[in-house]
Amino acid sequence: MQAMLKQVETLRASGVLGQLIRFGIAGGISTVIYSAVYLPLAYYVFPKGLAVAAVPIAFAVAVVCGFFLHSFWSFRGHGTRDNSGRQHLKFLIVQGVGLLLNAGFTWVLTGWMHSPTWVPLVPIVTITPLATFALNRQWVFG
Repeated sequence: MQAMLKQVETLRASGVLGQLIRFGIAGGISTVIYSAVYLPLAYYVFPKGLAVAAVPIAFAVAVVCGFFLHSFWSFRGHGTRDNSGRQHLKFLIVQGVGLLLNAGFTWVLTGWMHSPTWVPLVPIVTITPLATFALNRQWVFG
């Protein structure tokens, strides 16, 4: 218990804990936006078994929101801001990794495994944010 409290204090002192909390809140907002776009498209627009077609559209909408939330809030005060376009390109690459993860989860779970359309949201909400947090913190806003 003592070791865990020390680790939490270290994360707090370094600023990582605050970033992780802000990232989680911003990610939650982005996830609600993603879900609000993905679910109606997957259920009502695209044929059954092609829920993966809704992923790029939902992801694009959520990424726009996410960039501003993460840039101006989640990672504020961390690293530098680059106005040359390199940082925007890095952010888009990281989001591309997230898009591929989300599409992969959706394709496997709804296509191969014939799971309900909502099931891919479980790994999308748990695994993708951890991967993109690490990449954003170290590479984009680092």
